[in-house]
Amino acid sequence: MQSRYFDAYKGWQQNPEEFWRAAAKEIHWFKQPARIFDRDQGVYGRWFPDGETNTCYNCLDRHVEAGRGGQRAFIYDSVMTGTQKSFTYDDVLVEVQAIAAVLRKHGVAKGDRVIIYMPMVPEAVFSMLACARLGAVHSVVFGGFAAQELAARLEDSKAKVIISASCGLEPGRVVAYKPLLDQAIDMAKTKPDYCLILQRDQLHAPLRYEHGDRDFADAVEMEKVSGTEVPCVAVKATDPLYILYTSGTTGQPKGVVRDNGGHMVALRWSMENIYGLKPEDVFWTASDIGWVVGHSYIVYGPLLAGNTSVIFEGKPVGTPDAGTFWRVINDHRVKVLFTAPTAFRAIRREDPEGDFIARFDTSSLTALFLAGERADTETLKWAEQKLRIPVIDHWWQTETGWPMAANTMGLGLMPTKHGSPTRPMPGYAIDVLDDAGHPVPSGTLGNIVVKLPLPPGCLVSFWQADERFRDACLAEFPGYYKTADAGLVDDEGYVFVIARTDDVINCAGHRLSTGAMEEVCAMHPDVAECAVIGVSDALKGQVPCGFVVLKHNVARDHALIKKEVVGLIRNEIGPVAAFKTVMVVDRLPKTRSGKILRGTMQKIADGMPWKMPATIDDPAILDEITSILKANGYARSAAA
Repeated sequence: MQSRYFDAYKGWQQNPEEFWRAAAKEIHWFKQPARIFDRDQGVYGRWFPDGETNTCYNCLDRHVEAGRGGQRAFIYDSVMTGTQKSFTYDDVLVEVQAIAAVLRKHGVAKGDRVIIYMPMVPEAVFSMLACARLGAVHSVVFGGFAAQELAARLEDSKAKVIISASCGLEPGRVVAYKPLLDQAIDMAKTKPDYCLILQRDQLHAPLRYEHGDRDFADAVEMEKVSGTEVPCVAVKATDPLYILYTSGTTGQPKGVVRDNGGHMVALRWSMENIYGLKPEDVFWTASDIGWVVGHSYIVYGPLLAGNTSVIFEGKPVGTPDAGTFWRVINDHRVKVLFTAPTAFRAIRREDPEGDFIARFDTSSLTALFLAGERADTETLKWAEQKLRIPVIDHWWQTETGWPMAANTMGLGLMPTKHGSPTRPMPGYAIDVLDDAGHPVPSGTLGNIVVKLPLPPGCLVSFWQADERFRDACLAEFPGYYKTADAGLVDDEGYVFVIARTDDVINCAGHRLSTGAMEEVCAMHPDVAECAVIGVSDALKGQVPCGFVVLKHNVARDHALIKKEVVGLIRNEIGPVAAFKTVMVVDRLPKTRSGKILRGTMQKIADGMPWKMPATIDDPAILDEITSILKANGYARSAAA
């Protein structure tokens, strides 16, 4: 049976406003939008400009009012503390109203900004919803970010209140948050009026009452005892729901702004039509609320659709082993899992035969979705073989907030092509242009762009920086949003995202994709994961350099493995790739969300000045990479 995707996409193409008008009927509006899109508002137009609504009401109150308050909204599963706890929609509403009452008592009102700097605990999610209830704008900062990063976000957002915790938990260590928070406040010119601190059992943080510190749990409990009710504040569909900063170690941080109305409409549509979920289904997004994936698909998407969402505090391996994911699926009867490819590469490296899978009942799982990094073919195939369910690579960004291209569980699956996130979703008209802005033939590598206007749910601008948004995302290709991804669209309309545009190297006049080379490296049976970067070369301009992490228990000679990897590239891509250098490393430097820090590796290799990335998971890995590069004749002038 043919997927209903084609009818949906055609319907959107023929009448975009009617398509989104129909989707908007799944959302509760205090004031129904008469206009669906106004191209004269905002940077490129605004969706549902005269509608009024509230995101928290749509996530919680309407489900409770419909008699579904007893259904589970969240399952908290912390490997780090050995805790499992469920919260019904009734429970969450009580918690959120109490936090909203605390915030209101501390002067937070519609439009005010609140920074949330917390680990993966339920209180962090409840705080996001409490801000939404008040019409306040939350900005979640990944727990444990360096003080200067937090200070930059505080300075840019002018947050009135910060909600934080005493610590976060990582395998083998406790990360103290309060000293980082104090340093950030001391550094920033803009000071919050108050800081609400959740004290965790693993570390108690001294409070600076003279600086506005308050105990989070005590304040919330007082409001619960008093039974304070906080009604949802009506906001315009175009009012901001949150700011999510994507970078900013130098200069002004880049705060992606998401609105209330379009955000809800797009996420609600995606839960049913892309992920194939019905109310009460258990959806687990193994990510963190500090990233866009956590915003969209741990918190807002599942609640808008009436699902049960898993809040997971742990890692795919090492907490305690490579069977953690299967244990969570077994315990909570997870229907759909969404995570990053790097998680599955880590699991595959630790358990290449998939022995842990057989120890648990994973029969509830109907699909695995991957995004956030390129999903290499070998990892996809491994997951398909071991799980025997659809494994769906889909593509989106912090800026878009929901998938640009995907295979659709809800509308019916289309044939899979490994290496492709399948076809564009309704709302996204995707083209491929050359550097001069001209369309390229199908199958030709180029710049992937999205025709304006962007659909509901995408960023509306950067926080108080419209011109910066125009310059960064819209100016290079007029009439389009620049994704900064390079790739192609084949003659069947399948999108192939090959690399970031800055990962396309110029080797002796040939444009080569390092991502394509990584695909080939990953084909080697001993390779668990890999990275390819372009390094400077006096003769060719740039040449590729490969790093491979081997699967556990590989005892073969490393020199032979490296020779075989070089041979694979020569056979699959050709001598034009000039691929001659392969280094075996124990691990690759990554962000906490699992993205490989190729840009930093390239700067080290070329001997250029570089700065420690704010999002790095373990800074010590860069010392290891630097040593290996130096041993191979690179990084002679690198300066951290």
